[in-house]
Amino acid sequence: MVLDRSRDEVAGVVAAWRRERPDLDVAPLEVLSRVSRLARHLDLARRTTFAAHGLETWGFDVLSALRRQGPPYQLSPGALVNETLVTSGTMTNRIDRLEDHGFVRRLASPDDRRGVLVELTDTGRERVDAAMVTLLEAERVLLAGLHGEDVGTLARLLQRVLAPMDQAEVPPPGRATSRTR
Repeated sequence: MVLDRSRDEVAGVVAAWRRERPDLDVAPLEVLSRVSRLARHLDLARRTTFAAHGLETWGFDVLSALRRQGPPYQLSPGALVNETLVTSGTMTNRIDRLEDHGFVRRLASPDDRRGVLVELTDTGRERVDAAMVTLLEAERVLLAGLHGEDVGTLARLLQRVLAPMDQAEVPPPGRATSRTR
């Protein structure tokens, strides 16, 4: 049996809806159902990648937020909350757990006697750097069906769709937000 790579499960769903409800414009399903399925594959690839490096997705989020700052790889807990879109209580727990593993350390803020900075340790930097390399390899596999300029085109189109939502101050009802980088 030869697999028809031009069709996917969404094509069958869309065809069935068109047959059953020809009065509906099901074009959004063609895009967003595929985005949803891709998101599930991406989530699995990321969880697998991070687990191979002894991390969970949330740990990678925090470590990568610090890593992207450049030397000395420091942020306040409040800045980390803003970067990762979690509550301050959740961030405190995450910092505690990452500190227990030796990936971060807390330092007194030089600008505020009551303030704290979270700093990426050498161990944390090595761990997030290695996880990032593996993540990019896994994500390239997910995009293997695209050639040449297609990746850039898809990135620009998705940016046009997401930008208004990312700039909104309030997430849609019933939806928590999270950034994974």
